[in-house]
Amino acid sequence: MGLSKAYFAGGCFWGVEFLFQKQIGVLEVVSGYMGGDIENPTYEIVCSGFSGHLEVVEVVFDESIVSYGTLVKLFFEIHDFSQLNGQGPDLGEQYLSAIFYYNENELKIAEKVIEELKKKNLKVATRHLPMSIFWKAEEYHQNYYAKTGTAPYCH
Repeated sequence: MGLSKAYFAGGCFWGVEFLFQKQIGVLEVVSGYMGGDIENPTYEIVCSGFSGHLEVVEVVFDESIVSYGTLVKLFFEIHDFSQLNGQGPDLGEQYLSAIFYYNENELKIAEKVIEELKKKNLKVATRHLPMSIFWKAEEYHQNYYAKTGTAPYCH
């Protein structure tokens, strides 16, 4: 079994986490922060918009069951990749759409999917950024919808 990790930012991490958890071959999804300059950021710091972090999910998956490419495609299906300033009602830098890639292969896969969307005359605001340190979000953010019994409102 080949376990890998992928990192996606698609608005509020609660909904992204919830939807990736439903994918066969995904073993764990963790909400957190990536892309900023402050060590050990808190939700309050990230929401201030000054840290440079995005709300991100870490997706742990079994490559023998689901491919990175499938996860990238799912990512584009579960959020509005054309929105520049956030996702739905969640506005701000921390809610931007981004794929954090680990290596050149992941970058090429992301670029290929983005190119396919653009060929269909779709606007793609999603950025692809090199992976940086992933900071796990506070415990009350983990499995949020399972804990509250509610459903995603902006995905």
